[in-house]
Amino acid sequence: MGGPRFEPVRTVRAYERVVEQIEEAVESGALSPGARLPSERELMVQFSVSRSTVREALRVLQARGLVRSRPGDPHGAEVLPFSPAALHKSMTTLARMAELSLGELVQFRMVLDGSAVLLAARLRTEEQLAEMCEAVAAMRAAVGRDAEAFGAADVAFHDAVARAGGNKLIQVCTDVVRSIVLKLIAERIAAAPDREELMRRSIRHHEEVIAAIRAGDGPLAAQLSRKAMYDYYAGYVDEGERSALRALLE
Repeated sequence: MGGPRFEPVRTVRAYERVVEQIEEAVESGALSPGARLPSERELMVQFSVSRSTVREALRVLQARGLVRSRPGDPHGAEVLPFSPAALHKSMTTLARMAELSLGELVQFRMVLDGSAVLLAARLRTEEQLAEMCEAVAAMRAAVGRDAEAFGAADVAFHDAVARAGGNKLIQVCTDVVRSIVLKLIAERIAAAPDREELMRRSIRHHEEVIAAIRAGDGPLAAQLSRKAMYDYYAGYVDEGERSALRALLE
């Protein structure tokens, strides 16, 4: 039989509708940062719901970083400004709930890092370039001595590149994807017999990227960044996903 195919109807709880309406008001600008929501009692009247429903909605909104609610506050919950930390938390939850594969996450990171270094090559300052060099120097000093310090310096390098590009969304997305990927393969990296060589190879890749950024060659910097990411992670994914990663090297 032809015609549209319908999906089962999902029961929506009352607090979810409250959350949706308040989120829409924030997104549309009807509620701006610093504004106050009505009191719990007034929200109960406007939404025609119970106090427990209002409080559950406020808990959800607070967990999402949209409002700050204090018990007993007579002024109502405060609408918060945009927070990279809140976006970081939301993206981390989304990535985990969507059950993204390691290959998909690595592919996304290759795209993000390539864009970050492309922007950095065009927009970086001398101070930001110095930050990248300092991070690589710290990586070099940690080889064979302190794996944790090496990892921290590597993170500092990528953070410096993302800041140099000036795009806050890229900074947040890069940080989220990097942390999830590293958690997924942390045990395998720790157990790798050639761990020290992996560190030295990573440093060489970083130095190549810095040279391209210093020269202002964005396309080369992006290409080198994607290739370095592929070389580092390709061994942790299956052949099908590896083929998808290689598509970003062409």
